[in-house]
Amino acid sequence: MGLNSNRVEDFFSHSANTTVTSLKVSTEIPMPPPEEAVEVHNVCLPPKKTTFQKLKHRLSDIFFPDDPLHGFKNQTWCKKLVLGLQSLFPICQWGLHYNLKLFRSDIISGLTIASLAIPQGISYAKLANLPPIVGLYSSFVPPLIYSVLGSSRHLAVGPVSIASLVMGTMLSGSVSSTDDPILYLQLAFTATFFAGVFQASLGLLRLGFLIDFLSNATLVGFMAGAAVIVALQQLKGLLGIVHFTGKMQFVPVMTSVFDHKDEWSWQTIVMGFGFLLFLLTTRQISIKKPKLFWVSAAAPLTSVILSTILVFCIKSKAHGISYIGHLPKGLNPPSLNMLYFNGQYLALTIKTGLITGILSLTEGIAVGRTFASLQNYQVDGNKEMMAIGLMNMAGSCTSCYVTTGSFSRSAVNYNAGAQTAVSNIVLAAAVLVTLLFLMPLFYYTPNVILAAIIITAVIGLIDYRAAYKLWKVDKFDFLACMCSFFGVLFISVPLGLAIAVGVSIFKILLHVTRPNTVVLGNIPRTQIYQSLNRYKEASRVPSFLILAIESPIYFANSTYLQERMLRWVREEEERINESHESTLKCIIIDMTAVSAIDTSGIDMLCELRKILEKRSLQLVLVNPVGSVMEKMHKSKILESFGMSSMYLTVGEAVGDIAASWKPQP
Repeated sequence: MGLNSNRVEDFFSHSANTTVTSLKVSTEIPMPPPEEAVEVHNVCLPPKKTTFQKLKHRLSDIFFPDDPLHGFKNQTWCKKLVLGLQSLFPICQWGLHYNLKLFRSDIISGLTIASLAIPQGISYAKLANLPPIVGLYSSFVPPLIYSVLGSSRHLAVGPVSIASLVMGTMLSGSVSSTDDPILYLQLAFTATFFAGVFQASLGLLRLGFLIDFLSNATLVGFMAGAAVIVALQQLKGLLGIVHFTGKMQFVPVMTSVFDHKDEWSWQTIVMGFGFLLFLLTTRQISIKKPKLFWVSAAAPLTSVILSTILVFCIKSKAHGISYIGHLPKGLNPPSLNMLYFNGQYLALTIKTGLITGILSLTEGIAVGRTFASLQNYQVDGNKEMMAIGLMNMAGSCTSCYVTTGSFSRSAVNYNAGAQTAVSNIVLAAAVLVTLLFLMPLFYYTPNVILAAIIITAVIGLIDYRAAYKLWKVDKFDFLACMCSFFGVLFISVPLGLAIAVGVSIFKILLHVTRPNTVVLGNIPRTQIYQSLNRYKEASRVPSFLILAIESPIYFANSTYLQERMLRWVREEEERINESHESTLKCIIIDMTAVSAIDTSGIDMLCELRKILEKRSLQLVLVNPVGSVMEKMHKSKILESFGMSSMYLTVGEAVGDIAASWKPQP
């Protein structure tokens, strides 16, 4: 193939002729005139490092991106000991500066969230098919432990709806909570123990990046689907149905509702929907006027008190309204002897603990970081994993089930003016008083109120605005969201979550195996090269095809990249023949975005060079990063390419190669 050198000279002559006018605009970078030699910079190898140094640097980037030992440098042993204690127990850090003014704010916020946590604790325990008293136990011990170990000032700890639903669904599929309540309790406590072990292990080994596979899109769909299922399950309580399905899918639940119309109780329906309307109204008031947050915070406890008094007054006439009944007084009884470490259900408890542990950990860290960002302080993710894991391990030994940071209670805690984790201690103290002295008062609390409280709490988990944003921004994320939502709604909670995670992982694999490649062009009067599709002013350089690869080159995508680049070459040659332009002579690959390469990728580049050489086409590589350059050097690929085929910038490559094509005087 011949080269039309006149076209090349015309292109660079035009650039040279425009340098005079381009000097008037300081932001424009003129192209070097063709008469002047192009200054070419060498592509250097990175400094030599031993294998141990490379491994140390890589592991540090993976497991210690925040450099947690930075504050220990150049400190005395005494200071290091103090810093170590403050790192393990954050209360040692802020506790030294605690004062009466902070306590005044914390006691108000603690009592406020207690008014919400007590009815929610009872409600969520029933959602997990556990005795209501377990919900109160779980609102006492875990907050105390978190207040010592946690790094968030505003996270309010206790049972949450999603983890309760998942635990109840998974355990009820194998063991009946009514037929064998002792075994069910054993499995619940054991699953909580394994959840805590898993969470603490992630923090200890600094493996928190594993939970990042639960993408935001996946969680939006999962939580919305779970919220709908939770709300539909509460129709049992709202309608007064006695015989109800234990399944958690949309079709069986709705079928059960209408198959048992003869069990509907008009007294329960009137009371349930009346208090549900009251709770939803107070929620809307607090949303529209954040300063009135206490209205929705106090509404659940107010509903419990009013409904309990009402049922007590009309108990002889309202036989259709079921109520909680006797709740034992006293502190959490030990449950270490109830942990189930052998037998046929061990695998079930491990699986339940793993899934509930991941969900509760994700929710707790997300909530903690949300409120930390509002106050401009940082929440250490690994410390949070350790704190949440240890409090669940301790909780499993004190009759508690899975707990984490609750968004609704944390929002109330934040709005009430909480300053430190002491608000969790105040919450635990309020629950302690309730457990010791106030349990008989809940005897006539109707179950329908617990159903109304749960529905009001989970409605906030249906974030349709986030789903709409996913649709506008990323259709694949929206697909993952919908798969999660409908999987939970129509298949099951665990399988719905698994499907959503699978879709998210498939998205990652798709990006890795099918990376983006673009054709670059020159922006006139500059040495900037950008995508031809993105920048309309960018123009092709005669006789050059400039490609950019926007991903690492691995065994999973090397074959695809070779085929795709050969297709770019074929399409460029066809375009040139149709438009009678200069013959294609050189292929430039911009490797600026290629952050890594493996042996398959190196072999692909060698094979591509050989294929192009047979077609009289030159292959040039531009700006490989340090690690890529080092691997190419060690593989001896640079000997076959030659340093003349390596350039620091696309502009230097185009200028130097084009100059070499001109006839020498």
